[in-house]
Amino acid sequence: MSLSSAFRAVGNDPGIITWRIEKMELALVPLSAHGSFYEGDCYVILSTRRAGSLLSQDIHFWIGKDSSQDEQSCAAIYATQLDDYLGGSPVQHREVQHHESDTFRGYFKQGIIYKRGGVASGMKHVETNTYDVERLLHVKGKRNIRATEVEMSWDSFNRGDVFLLDLGKVIIQWNGPESNSGERLKAMLLAKDIRDRERGGRAEIGVIEGDKEAASPELMKVLQDTLGRRSIIKPAVPDEIIDQQQKSNIMLYHVSDSAGQLMVREVATRPLVQDLLNHDDCYILDHSGTKIYVWKGRGATKAEKQMAMSKALNFIKMKGYPSSTNVETVNDGAESAMFKQLFQKWSVKEQTVGLGKTFGIGKIGKIASDCLPTETVGRQAWMIFTHSASPNPFSAAKVFQDKFDVTLLHSKPEVAAQERMVDDGNGKIEVWRIENLELVPVEHQWHGFFYGGDCYLVLYTFEVYAKPRYILYIWQGRHASQDELAASAFQAVEVDRKFDGAPVQVRVTMGKEPRHFMAIFKGKLVIFEGGTSRKGNAEPDPPVRLFQIQGNDKSNTKAVEVPAFASSLNSNDVFLLRTQAEHYLWYGKGSSGDERAMAKELAGILCNGTEDTVAEGQETPEFWDLLGGKTPYASHKRLQQEALDVQPRLFECSNKTGRFIVTEITEFTQDDLNPSDVMLLDTWDQAGKSYEQLKEELGDTAAIMRITADMRNTTLSLNSEIKYYPIEVLLKNQNQELPEDVDPAKKESGRERKRESIYRNIGVRVEHQSAASCTSPTRNQAEKLRHVP
Repeated sequence: MSLSSAFRAVGNDPGIITWRIEKMELALVPLSAHGSFYEGDCYVILSTRRAGSLLSQDIHFWIGKDSSQDEQSCAAIYATQLDDYLGGSPVQHREVQHHESDTFRGYFKQGIIYKRGGVASGMKHVETNTYDVERLLHVKGKRNIRATEVEMSWDSFNRGDVFLLDLGKVIIQWNGPESNSGERLKAMLLAKDIRDRERGGRAEIGVIEGDKEAASPELMKVLQDTLGRRSIIKPAVPDEIIDQQQKSNIMLYHVSDSAGQLMVREVATRPLVQDLLNHDDCYILDHSGTKIYVWKGRGATKAEKQMAMSKALNFIKMKGYPSSTNVETVNDGAESAMFKQLFQKWSVKEQTVGLGKTFGIGKIGKIASDCLPTETVGRQAWMIFTHSASPNPFSAAKVFQDKFDVTLLHSKPEVAAQERMVDDGNGKIEVWRIENLELVPVEHQWHGFFYGGDCYLVLYTFEVYAKPRYILYIWQGRHASQDELAASAFQAVEVDRKFDGAPVQVRVTMGKEPRHFMAIFKGKLVIFEGGTSRKGNAEPDPPVRLFQIQGNDKSNTKAVEVPAFASSLNSNDVFLLRTQAEHYLWYGKGSSGDERAMAKELAGILCNGTEDTVAEGQETPEFWDLLGGKTPYASHKRLQQEALDVQPRLFECSNKTGRFIVTEITEFTQDDLNPSDVMLLDTWDQAGKSYEQLKEELGDTAAIMRITADMRNTTLSLNSEIKYYPIEVLLKNQNQELPEDVDPAKKESGRERKRESIYRNIGVRVEHQSAASCTSPTRNQAEKLRHVP
């Protein structure tokens, strides 16, 4: 197959495309077979994801443990050619059976199945689109499971994993007594996937709990009829745990051919900085032998780029690392998130820093309420969560927004989801301030006024189908003390407990208030840079204050204090300059009528309606004097859209190994939210069914017993010895002359079968309802039938 025809399936639609190497050529794998890999084959997989208008792609070449060296080389070459075909932007990965990357395993949520066989000479693919199947699958893994065909014997079992006995029409799941609910759930989803994709839904599934085998005697009988007498099950095999201290060791190597031959030399160790990467060369980043990254500069020579992967493989041999070590190649300007996070700081060219509209709150999370007060997983997760989002300077550049209409919330639920609007903001509001580490209620007239030196809790109550629902916003000022920050988290837990854990907790970073948070204050949200609203505060107000007012309706308007200098102005916004004696409302040339109307309404609250309006270009000398003199400011129109190039990321937090570990979950769905885990969802600017439920959906064991009985009877009849007699013996007229094991009652049915066969040979349709319903034969055909015994 030519490359042009092999890559014809490649497009811009999100999803997975899989090819198998067959006779050194690419063969497209049907969608129904995705996730199943033959151990004797090699594969090339293309993953395409879309975030807004941006497209990101990953190329993986997968190596089966029994594949030939030629097939492995061929897969690597095709992966490189596919990368060139796509313009060099995809990230390349080398995957080895049993050692796949989290990214690769994340594509196959129901699990990966390793099948015996292959297309190479001497090997044969095992048919899966048939009921003639007998195999035992060892299912291992909690998050991304892998199912491996093992010997059909009790010796293959252990107490810590899940096993699937696949008999074609029957699939029996045996759960090890020490397996957890996550593994059992994933194994059941895999069993259902096999039933639905490979058997067309025509298979029965039964479940045996390993610690309650006596409760499933019929299913245990099927297992023992197939595997033999049950033997003692081996102890659980612990999952491989990588030492985190070793994993933290990172080394950067430079790959170059400037001296006429390819050379690899050490450049630096952790902490790494982005400036170490020269755009004209290639580099190898060694992540403690657990993964090797190959970075290809945009100005590197073609030879350097082509040899980068082979150099990485040679590097693995030189270091004595296992041949299964994962390798990922990244292109300059298209680095993966996992690669960039290994550097101390990573900046993207032309990325906005400190300018532009801020959408959402940066990070949103739901933390288990009973985890926070003590040093447990939940509290450690909360601390990471609290410090991960550094406050950004307030927006100074124009962002064009469509005016939001709350009436669209019910008619267009996708709008509500995009804006995180659970309702129109007309619910009940309670506001507390952290004072002396305790909660102090804020008087109603001061609702919506937030000071950067304080922390606040805002409890919002609304109804869904006449039942109360709660959101607990935790607003933390930029200048609040560490004690107050900790107290706000602790007090949030106390409030959460009073409502039996019902509130959804949302941490709000100062200056990154989400739309719903703004909506509940009805366009009267004011953020003061410093200070406090506590009674008895002796700190005087600054003599001059400048507020940037943004928003075009009551659901998105707020005033944010910015430095009182002319350089803080922006032609595309409205600003309020407030002193003890004078107040000016400054309209930038690029501000809209809606923005000016909302700004005037908010300014009326801050200045009691005594402000003077000033249009840009008509300022008085007194105006500039209050701002310390006229200086350049952002006066050109700068269009910016939401930053959609940052994809959401999900992290699992655990301390079961004795260390607090955060693991990223790739290609995540709602099913990855495990009720027994603490998870962090990082969406940059915003925020299934259980095992027992799935088990209840399965049928009873009666159908399984009936099917297995039929299967045994079929096997017995096929294996029994069949006797044959000459036709003249079977055509005797006297019953007593027939052999003893011949049933004379079957003689007529045998005649009818022969008569039926002749009808078909001469083109006559035969039906079995009645003689009248049969198509009448011709006279010649009838003559022939008279001679049929």
